[in-house]
Amino acid sequence: MKWYDIIFIVISLIIIILSLLQGGKSGGASGAITGGGLNVFAKKKERGSEKVVTWLTFGFAVVFLFLALLISVVNG
Repeated sequence: MKWYDIIFIVISLIIIILSLLQGGKSGGASGAITGGGLNVFAKKKERGSEKVVTWLTFGFAVVFLFLALLISVVNG
């Protein structure tokens, strides 16, 4: 197991945990089937910790993608 494998595992776990911390942003599948939650285009602004978790998730996903591309180029 190389150093970047450990980094990938750690970043993957962080992304999974941050994704689970995010609240649901829609009515889910039951709302789609029954027609509930039709305010899809309603503005719901994230505030406070929700915004921080969203940005952290996005940041770790970008870092993960960048490392994956970098290592695939270096290892050829």
